[in-house]
Amino acid sequence: MKAGIVGLPNVGKSTLFNCLSNAKAQSANFPFCTIEPNLGVVNVPDQRLEKLEELVNPEKVIPATVEIVDIAGLVRGASKGEGLGNQFLANIRETDAILHVLRCFDNDNIVHVDGSVDPIRDKETIDIELQLKDLEAVEKRLEKVKRAAKTGNKEAQAELALLEKIQAVLLEGKSIRTIEFTEKEEELVKSMQFITAKPVMYVCNVDESSAKDGNAYVEKVRETVKDEDAEIIVLAVATEADIAELEDYEERQMFLTDIGLEEPGVSRLIRSAYTLLNLQTYFTAGVKEVRAWTIPVGATAPEAAGVIHTDFEKKFIRAQTISFEDYAEYGSEAKVKEAGKIRAEGKEYVVADGDVMHFMTNA
Repeated sequence: MKAGIVGLPNVGKSTLFNCLSNAKAQSANFPFCTIEPNLGVVNVPDQRLEKLEELVNPEKVIPATVEIVDIAGLVRGASKGEGLGNQFLANIRETDAILHVLRCFDNDNIVHVDGSVDPIRDKETIDIELQLKDLEAVEKRLEKVKRAAKTGNKEAQAELALLEKIQAVLLEGKSIRTIEFTEKEEELVKSMQFITAKPVMYVCNVDESSAKDGNAYVEKVRETVKDEDAEIIVLAVATEADIAELEDYEERQMFLTDIGLEEPGVSRLIRSAYTLLNLQTYFTAGVKEVRAWTIPVGATAPEAAGVIHTDFEKKFIRAQTISFEDYAEYGSEAKVKEAGKIRAEGKEYVVADGDVMHFMTNA
């Protein structure tokens, strides 16, 4: 599961990516600095994992991860191939969620491709390009489906009605994610990989003084996206980059305190991206290893076991399960067992976020 960072050139995408990832994307004050998409595997900050480490004292600790892709800056006309449009749009199509970076700071030393700072205009520029690309995909698909629908094919007729609904919304200048679909329609839409159907988070890149409370630009963004069911994160990306360069933990904490933050903004962003991708965590805990495992929300116990090894899913018998809250309260697996708080869950069990699990399988 991947989240793609998108936005106009020079809004802070690559600097943000560098903060998030150990990979160092080239970052420069001119458009098209990022040509190939950079991929980073980012650890998901989780205080529950730290608590389990404290209680179990394992040999190693492995956090959950999420993949972040830094995609080159889109420009007006990208849907028609302007800039490196087609390539960039293909890169976005391959992601599962979008982190849309908006420039919400003034700085005369950093050029803006449109000559002035206006995050609402920038958002509309990107939205239009993505909507036009989706419209092109819908119209191509409609040509084929119409022919099949005329023959009386029920599936083709259902798809035709869905595509016409999507087309009408795109022609209004709205994104596909604004449409309410039935469960069946949702499955079909997912298979079509439309760009504007993907969940989105807006990352408002602000100056250091606005890191805590935002600014007038951020308020405009909040007002504009209030009906979109989208999260907004306020981040001083350049400042976060400075914090990330500090080796000493105490120094980083002092820097954060000075600007009024309790933790790096990128930590909030990573956790939010994880949620945006509809992911959650369960844990395994033993003296050899405490580990966070990533599963989709709604995964069953056998599916969760399959993340460790496919054989575990096939040969699943049951899962010994402890809620994280019980583990933290009683302090050890033995004490949880004494309190009668270990549950035996079967194949139908839907894993809860934070479950600590041991799987029983056939040999």
